[in-house]
Amino acid sequence: MQETIKSSEQAIALEDKHGAHNYHPLPVVLARGEGVFMWDVEGKKYYDFLSAYSAVNQGHCHPRILDTLIQQGGTLTLTSRAFYNDQLGPFEKYITEYFGFDKVLPMNTGAEAVETCIKIARKWGYEKKGVAENAAQIIVAKNNFHGRTTTVISFSNDNNARDNFGPYTPGFIPVDYDDPKAVREAFESNPNVVAFLVEPIQGEAGVYRPSNDYIRECKKICEEFDALLIADEIQTGIARTGSLLAVCGDCSCKGHCERQEETYVRPDMVVLGKAISGGFYPVSAVLADDAVMNVIGPGQHGSTFGGNPLGVKVATTALEVVRDEKLAANARKLGHIFRERMQNVVDKYDLVKLVRGKGLLNAIVINDSEDSSTAWDICMKLAENGLLAKPTHGNIIRFAPPLVITEEQIHDCCDIIERTIANFNK
Repeated sequence: MQETIKSSEQAIALEDKHGAHNYHPLPVVLARGEGVFMWDVEGKKYYDFLSAYSAVNQGHCHPRILDTLIQQGGTLTLTSRAFYNDQLGPFEKYITEYFGFDKVLPMNTGAEAVETCIKIARKWGYEKKGVAENAAQIIVAKNNFHGRTTTVISFSNDNNARDNFGPYTPGFIPVDYDDPKAVREAFESNPNVVAFLVEPIQGEAGVYRPSNDYIRECKKICEEFDALLIADEIQTGIARTGSLLAVCGDCSCKGHCERQEETYVRPDMVVLGKAISGGFYPVSAVLADDAVMNVIGPGQHGSTFGGNPLGVKVATTALEVVRDEKLAANARKLGHIFRERMQNVVDKYDLVKLVRGKGLLNAIVINDSEDSSTAWDICMKLAENGLLAKPTHGNIIRFAPPLVITEEQIHDCCDIIERTIANFNK
C-alpha cells in the first residue's frame, strides 16, 4: 500500500531513500495547483514562477484541459500506431494549420522530439542534399540545452551533463551562440552540414536572448548552403515569449499566431513540447513541410505512445486555450511590466546586476560568482515569502510564471521579489 504523505520532511526523506538523486529540488513539497498558484503539503500557498520549465503556460489544472483529459480518458487512451485512431488526424490538421506547416510528427517528450528532428535532418541530407552516407554534420550552439539523451549530451558543453556518459555520438559542430559569422564559417569549412539546430532564446543557459537579427541571419546562411534551420521552441514556444513562437519576432497582435511576415523567420523544422499539452500529459511534436518530412517512411521512426488519442486530444484543447485566452498578448504586455519593475531593482540594489528576457521568460543575474550559493539562497527566501523560482547556471534566477497571470498578480510578485532582495542578508 502506498504511503500517505503527511509532511514535507516525510516526502523528501522517501525520495532521498528510494529515488535516484538526479535532481536537486528546492525543499518544497507541492500537493496542489490552480492557475498561477501551488500549495505545499502543509497548505502554504505560493506563486509559481517556473511553470514546470514553461510546461504549464495555461496555468495549473486548467478546467478546459482537465475536462478534455477526463472525457477522452474514459473513451480511448492508447491504440499504438499499429492502427488509426479517430483523434490523431484531426489533431494533425489542427496543429499544422495552427503553426503553418504541412506535416507534424508527434512524439512524447522534448528530448524525443529533438532526437526526431536530428534523424529527419540527417536523412534529408542523404536523400535530398546528396551528402555521403554517415557523413552528415549538424551545427549546434554552445551552451545549448536540448535534453539529456546520449546523443544530445554529446554536443553539450555542460560538463555536469556530459562527464562519464561517453562514448559520445559524433556528427555535431558546436559554434558560439549569437554569432552568425561562426555559423557561416562552420558551413564554409564543412560541405556535409545538413542543418543548424538552435534555441531562439537559450533558456537553461540563463534566458540568454540573442541579437534581434540573429535567427534571421542564420536562416539566410542555411538557405545559401542548402541546409535546414531547426528551431527548438520546446521552452520558448506556445506564447511564452509574447508571440506564438519566439521566431515570430516582435510583432503586434495579428491573428491568434500573432505573426507578421516582415518579422517572422520561418524555420524548416520547429520542435515543440512542454506547454503543447498544458502540463497534463507528455506530448511533443516536430513540424516541417512535405519536402522535409516526407523523407520519413513506415517503420523508420515512431513511438508506442506518440500520437495517442489521449495526448493529442489534450494538446488540441491546450492550444485552443492559448488562442482563446490570448495568452501571447498577455505574456507580451506583462513581460514589459515585469522587466521594468526588475530594472528598478537592478538600479536600487547592488545584489542584482542585470535583467533580461522576452515576454514572460525572464531572468535576473545576481552580482556574485557562478559557483556561489547566493542565487539559491535568494530562491529559498523567495519561497519563504510565497514565490517559487529556481537558479540556473549558478548566479542566474529564471522567472517564468503561467501566462494566465494577471497584471495585479505580476505587481504583487514583483513586490515579493523586490522585498526579498532588499532584505537579503540583513
